[in-house]
Amino acid sequence: MLRNKLKISHAFIYMLALVWLVPLVWVISTAFRPKQLALQPGLSLEFTLDNFARVWAAAPFAQYYVNTLLIVVCVFAVQMITATMAAFAFARVRFRGQNLVFLLFLVQIMIPADVLIFPNYNVLKELSLLDTKLGIMLPYFASAFGIFLLRQMFKTIPPELDEAAVMEGCSKWQVLWKIYFPLARPSYIAFGLVSVSYHWNNFLWPLIITNSVENRPLTVGLAIFAQSFETGAQWTEVSAATLMVIAPLLAGFLLFQRQFMNSFIQSGIK
Repeated sequence: MLRNKLKISHAFIYMLALVWLVPLVWVISTAFRPKQLALQPGLSLEFTLDNFARVWAAAPFAQYYVNTLLIVVCVFAVQMITATMAAFAFARVRFRGQNLVFLLFLVQIMIPADVLIFPNYNVLKELSLLDTKLGIMLPYFASAFGIFLLRQMFKTIPPELDEAAVMEGCSKWQVLWKIYFPLARPSYIAFGLVSVSYHWNNFLWPLIITNSVENRPLTVGLAIFAQSFETGAQWTEVSAATLMVIAPLLAGFLLFQRQFMNSFIQSGIK
């Protein structure tokens, strides 16, 4: 009986996976189809790369790629430093009001980022950081999720390692970067995946504060490109542009799927 239930649940999961794949397969198929065959039903052996050439020439996607990579890398680098230091303080340093402060960090996880758009916009306006890459990155330099994830990981590390390191003459800073940082590698991988995927796909905040090509990320550039056609829906060009935006994340997942799953499992993410 249990085996039959498992088979039914597995079949249901596979069906959901197939349903999820339908839009992706359609985008990939349409991106490589000639324009005259874009909306024709059925499979076709004809394919072309002209759609990608037209898209690349019609919009500054090279600049969008550079902007997005810079934003994603810088945000994750700063988050890694701030989250590591805060998590270590919550896990190993005792101070008055520690539990209350940590509770406030947990509350922040439950607050949607969109709720803070208006106050963040006013702050950046006062700092003259509107329409800048730094303005896009600044609200995300601290991550409550990253602090919580790393704090839980740090608490699983035996405190005897701290005592042994201190006896060897290590400071707390050396203990953090020579012991905790290497041992928490699975959690850093998991947090990196969440951070990179979120900021690569982030759309609303960059759309609100950017007005120039020099600062727009891929998601905003794709939206403007899709709305730039005056008449008709250019499905082949839009599909090609969409595939160009999602291709790096999709390729990364396909290449490192096992490492992705292992990192989330070891980090305790359900």
